[in-house]
Amino acid sequence: MSSPDVSTVVQPVTYSSDGPTVRFGFENTYARLPERFYARLNPMPVAAPQLVKVNAELARSMGLDPEALASAQGVEILAGNRVAEGAEPLALAYAGHQFGHFVPQLGDGRANLLGEVVGRDGVRYDIQLKGSGPTPFSRAGDGRAALGPVLREYIVSEAMAALGVPTARALAAVTTGTRVLRETALPGAVLTRVAASHIRVGTFQYFAARRDTDGIRTLANYAIARHYPQAAQSKQPYRALLDGVIGRQAELIAQWMLLGFIHGVMNTDNTSISGETIDYGPCAFMEAYDPGTVFSSIDTNGRYAYGNQPRAALWNLARLAEALLPLLEEEAGSEEAAMASAQEALGAFEPHYEAARIAGLRRKLGLFTEREGDAALIENLLERMGANQADFTLTFRRLCDAAAGPEGDGGVRALFADPEAYSSWAVGWQRRLEVESVSAEVRAAAMRKTNPAFIPRNHMVEAALNAAVSRQDFKPFEQLLDVVARPYEDRPGLERYAAPARPEEYVSQTFCGT
Repeated sequence: MSSPDVSTVVQPVTYSSDGPTVRFGFENTYARLPERFYARLNPMPVAAPQLVKVNAELARSMGLDPEALASAQGVEILAGNRVAEGAEPLALAYAGHQFGHFVPQLGDGRANLLGEVVGRDGVRYDIQLKGSGPTPFSRAGDGRAALGPVLREYIVSEAMAALGVPTARALAAVTTGTRVLRETALPGAVLTRVAASHIRVGTFQYFAARRDTDGIRTLANYAIARHYPQAAQSKQPYRALLDGVIGRQAELIAQWMLLGFIHGVMNTDNTSISGETIDYGPCAFMEAYDPGTVFSSIDTNGRYAYGNQPRAALWNLARLAEALLPLLEEEAGSEEAAMASAQEALGAFEPHYEAARIAGLRRKLGLFTEREGDAALIENLLERMGANQADFTLTFRRLCDAAAGPEGDGGVRALFADPEAYSSWAVGWQRRLEVESVSAEVRAAAMRKTNPAFIPRNHMVEAALNAAVSRQDFKPFEQLLDVVARPYEDRPGLERYAAPARPEEYVSQTFCGT
């Protein structure tokens, strides 16, 4: 790794200007790790930053002043033109398997970790600028981000947070006043992202590829202290760390599957140790149910198709286990025992994932108890949805009405190419509901809290991005954000946001921001 020029090393500055002062209260710990974990450098200034959006609710939850962030001084910081007091900007080092091919050095090629903030909930969060200019890890890239992908990540990550899915979040977005060259020249932007951390499976792989066992140990100890403190009490803390990451990833992928979410680039460098959804690129939500659904333009073989996501997650976790083998060997006493320990840990993924998935599907169908035959009932519905091109989100949302009374069946039937496919399935579902001791009203209300009315449908996202990029019209972006912020509420007048794309509106491909 090349060392940054001395002129780029951070010199924190305190600003005294009119308006509220931006105070982050940084408490940085990753910057205390050895220098080979990162490169120290400031974001690269932009020509004419303009604020698009500050996430006021998120800012307040982190003890930040949204008005200060929206001030002239705040926008300069969010654009990378100024370094906030206490910030220690870093570009993190990591490696990764990209579509199955290992790249020994990736790293933050267009991002700067400004520092860490402890939120009002007592949790430590990274604050990172994405699109903040080239770093030693840019690999000849420009280090910048285009406006469209920045707004996509803002919309989808905030939707995921509102849906209750662990995720990195968007604190702010600014335009840069310059253009970036992709297939064409596009307006540039910078996203301020908040995450529990930016440690990835690929971070462990970076040190493993260099046979740097001390680096692996230092990183593992840091991850335990930050994310899995209970593992420190274990007789085998590194095995406990692996177990913890596997458990969180199993829960996370189950949540994705329950919502029809497709990440699109489940590379190991995009797999967070904290168990959050991170690095939104060509992501999208499935409409018509089909396990083979792919949106990402770069996923030509469907490696990360909707139905392949659990398998991809397990493959990524196996790479983490490989990176941890030297530490597992120290704990287990031999290479053979370390391999057995890793295999045992990985073996827990599938049952953990499947239990979380089936439990979630029971909730989606209004089943409060576990009964033999539930799994078959659930799978039979999914098979019929797939055969009839039924919309995933709307089917489950309208089942809430069907659970409330027989008059609701018509709305679900209308989603199936062959309505009888639903009706014949619903006979068994209604029979199963009868053995529950919950009233129809209570059941329907509970179902409405787990089956969203609104997701960021791909055609609506694209329409908002096109308006912003081509006309500098951010109103559709703001409107869509408002809709997805309350996904479980029925909101009269907003029905078009809940409707699947018409054939002429359907977006079949999404694109990576790089």
